[in-house]
Amino acid sequence: MKNMAVITKIEVQKRTKERFNIYIDKGQGEEYGFSVNQVTLIKHGLQKGLEIDEVELANILYNEEVQKAYLQAISYLSYQMRTKQEVEEYLRKKEIGQAVISEVISKLLHDHYINDKEYAISYVRTHSNVNQKGPTIIRRELFSKGVQDIIITHSLQEYPKEKQIENAFELVEKKKKSYQKHSFLQMKQKLEEMLVRKGYNRDVIQICLEELKEEKDDTQQQAALLYHGNKYHEKHKKHDGWTYENKMKQALYRKGFSIDEIETFLQMKREEG
Repeated sequence: MKNMAVITKIEVQKRTKERFNIYIDKGQGEEYGFSVNQVTLIKHGLQKGLEIDEVELANILYNEEVQKAYLQAISYLSYQMRTKQEVEEYLRKKEIGQAVISEVISKLLHDHYINDKEYAISYVRTHSNVNQKGPTIIRRELFSKGVQDIIITHSLQEYPKEKQIENAFELVEKKKKSYQKHSFLQMKQKLEEMLVRKGYNRDVIQICLEELKEEKDDTQQQAALLYHGNKYHEKHKKHDGWTYENKMKQALYRKGFSIDEIETFLQMKREEG
């Protein structure tokens, strides 16, 4: 014969009005049995006088675990959209069992609280418009959040090439001001590295740098040559003629200046001397 218990009292918790303490009698007098959420209470029709056996009790407690984890997930999702994987990882950190997690995820999907397709589209729109990230970075970040590759590819349709070029140009315009003392070649290299880090593809970067080439400022290039040339002159002027010029050529060439530009600067220094 199954061990039976009779519900003797149901009491609303003082701190949480949606939770109830259930008291039972297993034949040795009334004792505290367990607590449940209102949803679990209604689902199982729990009421005073109801008889429950061990199997029914285990089922009630399991459903209560699911409901508790479900509410934790809803709270986590209330701050911002999350992917299915992010919610799973969150619940796992709460030391919730895999069976419960699977049931919670299934319920969240059914109730439309998580939707990786909508998440990916929103993510692409936000990070392309606000943070001006390139598609490579966005793809990598979405993949790390557990979004399927086919969903990522679809969501990136929200980020057409024209918009990528526009964003890349804006980033170049903002950043190139900080490279005014660099040679054009070195500035171009640094801007290219920046766009790669930002996640832009080679073809988009090439278009931006071609445009930059057309905007090349000879006055700025001359100023950069004088700045670096004079700096290295002070460093190497203690050397004799051949050693001085060789060290100057090496240093300025590494800074991205052409042989002709370096020779022009050295000629100027010869005439000063």
